[in-house]
Amino acid sequence: MAKLPDRNRIIAAMGLAGDPARTRVVVAMSGGVDSSVAAGLLKHAGYDVVGVTLQLYDHGEAIHRPGSCCAGQDIQDARRVSELLGIPHYVLDYEDKFRSLVIDEFADSYMSGETPIPCVSCNQKIKFNDMLETARELGASVLATGHYISSRRGKAGWELYRPEDASRDQSYFLFATTREQLDFLRFPLGEFTKKETREFAEGLGLHVAEKVDSQDICFVPTGHYTDVLERLRPDAAEPGEIIHVDGRVLGSHAGIINFTVGQRRGIGVATGDPLYVIRLDAARRQVVVGPREALSTARLWLRDVNWLGDEPLARAAAGGMEVFARVRSTRPPQPAIIHALSEGGDNVLRVDLVQGDDGVSPGQACVFYDTAKAHARVLGGGWIRSTLAGSAAAERRQGGPATGDTTAASPVRAAE
Repeated sequence: MAKLPDRNRIIAAMGLAGDPARTRVVVAMSGGVDSSVAAGLLKHAGYDVVGVTLQLYDHGEAIHRPGSCCAGQDIQDARRVSELLGIPHYVLDYEDKFRSLVIDEFADSYMSGETPIPCVSCNQKIKFNDMLETARELGASVLATGHYISSRRGKAGWELYRPEDASRDQSYFLFATTREQLDFLRFPLGEFTKKETREFAEGLGLHVAEKVDSQDICFVPTGHYTDVLERLRPDAAEPGEIIHVDGRVLGSHAGIINFTVGQRRGIGVATGDPLYVIRLDAARRQVVVGPREALSTARLWLRDVNWLGDEPLARAAAGGMEVFARVRSTRPPQPAIIHALSEGGDNVLRVDLVQGDDGVSPGQACVFYDTAKAHARVLGGGWIRSTLAGSAAAERRQGGPATGDTTAASPVRAAE
């Protein structure tokens, strides 16, 4: 049987004063191995643990589909783990709210030509909002989750850092977590690897020790997001034209929801040279294609920025601030310069990517770090409002990007 970590190590990481036995901790339990182990380790450390599971959807065939979460079998798994650990467990029905705040927003975002990240919206609007309030109502000192991210007490409160296991880093999905929320959140798995987590599950005798991780958007029962979009928004699959970046009409398509930026195969047209999807124009129902070099984006603008740095953002980035930015969850942070602007009375953040990046899309997130190294501090981030295409090298030569094209990218994998 695998050895569990020293309980004092867990207690120290929680940063809570007082006797653990008299300290209640609510754990968000999805039914997966990560959140189950988080609950188990906190119970092992002596805390008064209560498990809470949100029922977010129940789409028939998704109930038993490997890799899903927050429905059917996953709720049963969370309940069974709670029984084995000897902790109370509650299931809260949030289907209606999840549908209006996450699923409908997901569909509307796609219809407008964006590529949304529903996992971030779920954390921001459901898990770290309503569930956090429920934890307080249950008398908890903190809400704990199974995310792979670390938090530490800093000068102005709790701060976020990339986890020990870089391959499981979920900081990209948690950029919208506010300072107030961070003070009430804890992430017990941040200092452990996924391999260790599964070993701890075996040590705790949990039946979910080898359970498959969630891989897809949780409310997509078939694994194909277009099926959900066509059901929710029947007009999402309206046909349109396939246009080359030089203006030529190359053919037609059956709906822009069937394409993603960076896509090369299955476009349906050929010119003799390799073609990639460069951007999606929802208003004109156009799929714009071109050579690979047209995918590069050097500048973007963000909305709804959540800043976790020490100085106020307006002051820190007034004249440009060097950070490391991540525009996709699967890519490492790269050098960038952020500029706080005021456009038409709105506070806007401009991001210049020093090296440029491909497949950057409105609707996705841009997350900031203080370094590109392991265990970097998360400085916040925002939603990409618009982008300006053109290689970073060309921008430096010409004084600005050559084109003003907005782009769209493919969906991201789910995060527990």
